[in-house]
Amino acid sequence: MLHTLRKVGRELSYAKGVVGILNKLKDLQPDSPITIADEIESAVDATEDRLAFVFEGATTTYREFDERANSIAHWALAQGFQPGDAVALILENSPDYPAIWYGLSKVGVVAALINTNLEGEGLAHCIAIVDSKAIIASGVQASRAMAVAPSISNDLKVWDMDGEAGEDLAGALAVQPTTRPDKSIRAHITNADNVLFIYTSGTTGLPKAAKISHMRLRGTARFANILAEVEAGDRVYNTLPLYHMTGGCMGTAGPLTHGATIILRRKLSVTGFWDDVADYDANKFVYIGELCRYLLNAPDHAKQRAHRLEVGFGNGLRGEVWGPLVERFGIGEMREFYGSTEGNVQFMNLDGTVGAIGRLPGWMENRIGVKIVKFDVVEEEPIRGADGFCQKAEADEPGEAIGRIGTSGRDAFQGYHDKRATEKKILTDVFEKGDKWFRTGDLVRRDADGYVYFVDRIGDTFRWKGENVATNEVSDVVSKYPGVELANAYGVEVPGADGRAGMIAMTVMSDFDMSKFAEHCRESLPSYAVPLFVRIQSEAETTGTFKFRKVELVKEGFDLGQIDDPIWFLEPSAPEYVRMEAAHQSRLAAGEYRL
Repeated sequence: MLHTLRKVGRELSYAKGVVGILNKLKDLQPDSPITIADEIESAVDATEDRLAFVFEGATTTYREFDERANSIAHWALAQGFQPGDAVALILENSPDYPAIWYGLSKVGVVAALINTNLEGEGLAHCIAIVDSKAIIASGVQASRAMAVAPSISNDLKVWDMDGEAGEDLAGALAVQPTTRPDKSIRAHITNADNVLFIYTSGTTGLPKAAKISHMRLRGTARFANILAEVEAGDRVYNTLPLYHMTGGCMGTAGPLTHGATIILRRKLSVTGFWDDVADYDANKFVYIGELCRYLLNAPDHAKQRAHRLEVGFGNGLRGEVWGPLVERFGIGEMREFYGSTEGNVQFMNLDGTVGAIGRLPGWMENRIGVKIVKFDVVEEEPIRGADGFCQKAEADEPGEAIGRIGTSGRDAFQGYHDKRATEKKILTDVFEKGDKWFRTGDLVRRDADGYVYFVDRIGDTFRWKGENVATNEVSDVVSKYPGVELANAYGVEVPGADGRAGMIAMTVMSDFDMSKFAEHCRESLPSYAVPLFVRIQSEAETTGTFKFRKVELVKEGFDLGQIDDPIWFLEPSAPEYVRMEAAHQSRLAAGEYRL
């Protein structure tokens, strides 16, 4: 009886929490005329002289931030950009980054937030796929943009914040008004309209541009308040890349719409983390799982408990890191959520259950339109029964999380700029004829109490160093190296590391030269996508439908005890791959390499 009462109490408490969340989101409707620009402007008007940013020792008030954005808006109008046009943004973290997309949103222009690690073909693809009308960049990113711009369009301008490459953006902004542009310019824009493109890796091998509507951005911003009670007066530490959803939207738009101060860092520094949160008096921080593991693996720091961090909020925090992180550093609470950049499936951990990405009681499935279905990991497809429909996964059985696609509200799926890429993420005839569901591409499991735990990514994408790595892109680059016959990329687990490190299984010809292979990979791939391990096979293993076999390869990893094939290893900072020996494997197992 006591157990039953506790269970009923837990469900009532959870239901109350869900109702509270839905109430905070209920005004977010596609036909609403309130945009993200309107919402941030309201926060500015309420907190003009409060600090919006602390960055590299300098401060920016909400009024100054708004004035900078207004200059961007007037500059966009002077260029003749029209509502719906896209401008590529390739900058390292700084207060100018959100000021640019916020300013563009004031006049209906869409900002395409591009990964600052990209160059060459990958960079050109991201700029071109959304039909960018201009590029805003600085530093090395401006030089990279200058190198690819002519291949995209003869009249595509690169506007450099430093004024050293291409057009001088700083000079152009200096002569623009700092007053707000007339709201009539965006009067026709609704919550259903696009405000950002955020790129996500997938099975196509190159990044896809996910459409982020005003409604989605406003909702993601509110998650900062829902998850971590971010509000005016808070000081939120953000060291994540601003081109990602967690750092750039929830961790930036979230505090800005609630009047909080963002303590921003250009790039992550594990050694500088505790200095920043202590010296700048941060009380909350936004994280991804890799950041938390980096902190836990680092040596003790004099200020690691000399802070007032009440809560961390983010995603990807593994269970084995969660408890030790909180205990060692004296952090009040960690608030975990799950959600893909483009998808309609979200989970939130409302009660702090360690390791869970959220909870999905049976009574809530139909209300929010989320299911977990049985999955065939070999064929990489949901399992269908004799009636042709998908089947719900059992308790503790890994399955794919899917979300019902509706026409409006939280169950809508905007998809990608590429229509074909959008269609690949839609599952039809799932539980009845004609229904449509969004495929997350993630395997999760739900326990008997409804708590949901992340298991793994499906198929051709894995995560390493906080970035998604598309295996087809890696395989394509590797295949261009002289002497490579077939290349099959995948991710493997490394003891003590989050995500999966890149590994290539390949067949080679007699003229293959390993000595220059690392140089080729580094020149052609972002650093996080360079394979850490190479497996040379005499013959590639494929399925009956001629797909590369990956399940067995992933399971074997780089275990010399299971593999007769030669394995090569790229030690940190080493110029080239070396033949892997038992000593390398032992050091990897002991976590002695700084990967």
